Amino acid sequence: MIKLTRLNNTKILLNPDLIEHVELNTDTVVTLTNGSSFVVREDSEQILERIIEFKRNLYSSPPTLNALSD
Repeated sequence: MIKLTRLNNTKILLNPDLIEHVELNTDTVVTLTNGSSFVVREDSEQILERIIEFKRNLYSSPPTLNALSD
């Protein structure tokens, strides 16, 4: 999940895999695949950096097989 900030300073967590597109108008509008939209304070570069960091963290550690070791 990535943390973003709405215009009223409310923090929200979004699954970056559900982001369909980001509109770069006066405000930044994030639209999800389900049609929900969020106006956020972060610009497109900040959102992109957070998505990249999320993906790096997700794929950086190798999967473990602890559940299968029984």
